[in-house]
Amino acid sequence: MLPPLKTNRLLTAFAALTLAVTASACGGDGPSSPRAEATTVGAPTAGTAFPLKVEHLHGTTEITRKPERIVTIGLSDHEPLLALGHRPVGVVDWFQRTPFTDWPWAKEAWGGVEPTVLGLREDGVKMEKVVALKPDLIFAMYSGIQKEQYDQLSKIAPVVAQPKGFDPYAAPWQEMTLLAGRALGEEAEAKTLIDRIGVKFTEVREANPQWKGLTAVAADSFKAGTYSAFQKGDPKSAFLAELGFTIPERITKQAGRSNVAEFGSEGLNMLEVDRLVWLTTGKEPWARIKNDSVYKELKVAKEGRDLFLTYQDPPIGAALSFNTVLSIPYAIDQVPPLIKK
Repeated sequence: MLPPLKTNRLLTAFAALTLAVTASACGGDGPSSPRAEATTVGAPTAGTAFPLKVEHLHGTTEITRKPERIVTIGLSDHEPLLALGHRPVGVVDWFQRTPFTDWPWAKEAWGGVEPTVLGLREDGVKMEKVVALKPDLIFAMYSGIQKEQYDQLSKIAPVVAQPKGFDPYAAPWQEMTLLAGRALGEEAEAKTLIDRIGVKFTEVREANPQWKGLTAVAADSFKAGTYSAFQKGDPKSAFLAELGFTIPERITKQAGRSNVAEFGSEGLNMLEVDRLVWLTTGKEPWARIKNDSVYKELKVAKEGRDLFLTYQDPPIGAALSFNTVLSIPYAIDQVPPLIKK
């Protein structure tokens, strides 16, 4: 089972970055990706002229020309790019889905093209693969990289880090989409995508006014006796908030700069809310959670106001975890009807 995402995920992957950069500088032509050469889908967009500059958490990046070989090391960075018609040549595999492109909301956008997987979420980015792909632009928005790693990564290609003003892994999907659009010279297109999804959320809230003022939490239990509640900046809780629910401040306060508040059975009263959404890898943990002696005494459990979902099969939990301009329409179709049951 996948443990909840922590803010230090992927950072250890940059330990060998200096070596990789040196190898790139000294070596000859590395292998290109035979599977993902074309990164732009359809006709070129008449967007902002290059060169352009974008601001992010670690400074300002200049992009001198329209990128043709994009690499994404953020866990969900590829999705706003796909929504804008760009197929990255390299990605990080968050959920180890095979093939990587087989998500119902993303499959059509990939068009049968498989990118190079640079590493798994738990193992980190294989930097020699990044170098070999010869990227002309790297996105590291949902990666949590620090300034030192950003500076080293910038020796390979221009890097777009996370939007400034937010904790790691806590930037809203709107900001991530806008930043991607700016970097690609397609900010107007990004705003259009955001507005369309905004309309969908408005429709859900208008159809379910009873949710306004109710509290909701997204939670996980990746091993026995350990529970996690996702704070309001986490994509899963942010999705619930846009449906009209309120995420309790006590969870966000306990999480601090992490995206989750973690506790044992003795802390399960933190999950005493109006709607509780469990997200787990497979259905196996469901019985364990329901049989926890403390959990069974919670009103939310006794009154059946808890909802159990899987990250995959069906991939509703993954859609909430990505919570991108690409995955949100799928999540909106799936989640509200289940909450209403």
